[in-house]
Amino acid sequence: MEMVLSSTPAASVPADHDLTVIVPAYNEESRLPATLDGLKSYLDAWGLDYRVIVIDDGSVDKTAWLTHAYGRRFSTISQPQSGKGAAIRNGMMQATGRIVSFTDADLPYELSGLRNGYHLIHSGQTEVVFGARDMVGTEYKARRRVMRTIATTVFREVVRSLVSREVTDTQCGLKIFSRRAAQTIFSRTTINGFAFDAEVVYLTHHLRLAFRRIPVVLINEYASTLSLSRHALPMLLDVINLRMRAWRGEYDRQPVLEGLPPQKKAA
Repeated sequence: MEMVLSSTPAASVPADHDLTVIVPAYNEESRLPATLDGLKSYLDAWGLDYRVIVIDDGSVDKTAWLTHAYGRRFSTISQPQSGKGAAIRNGMMQATGRIVSFTDADLPYELSGLRNGYHLIHSGQTEVVFGARDMVGTEYKARRRVMRTIATTVFREVVRSLVSREVTDTQCGLKIFSRRAAQTIFSRTTINGFAFDAEVVYLTHHLRLAFRRIPVVLINEYASTLSLSRHALPMLLDVINLRMRAWRGEYDRQPVLEGLPPQKKAA
């Protein structure tokens, strides 16, 4: 497939397939092929009309070229290095699936979670599905590093206080949206770094979009580009700034895409 350099939203383009899966990637030449293999095998067997879009966030290795071998359903959008939040925003605004999801480049969760979330949205039960590692039914088939677990717990408590008491695991790397919800949310996001998930959760509440949480099965330890020493403080500052923007009403002033008005949260 041809590599694409693009940041133009696809809001005016009608949905033309069932599911788009967004995979943000930065220097993932070694791990991404296994992820693409896993996605292709699972999604082909499922039988959906799907697309997988890798968002290459300024990689300097061969990440941008790996989708070439996977056929027409796989493609790459390349952008200057801007951060994971910016990469996923770009992918969400480009996606033309009726349902849109993102997951991490190391495919950390069993894809049964993706399937469960898809069916919840497809059946009209909700518009947004958040994977959650703190629910009954979650399984850990991979050991997590102690320091990462501690950092996750601390960040979770900060987010619980400042963002959401209902979505207590904002950082789980599996989230699924109706296309309407994806474009309504991501047209308003501002955080480019790893704390973008917290902003997505906040906007889901703010826009009164119906959401559900589902348990996940962790099969890979996070081995992402997230560094606790380099990213922990910026993530906390991003969440604090999120609350300040909310207090100033800045999210209310963000434009909503034409034809995609927010809905009230389902009871």
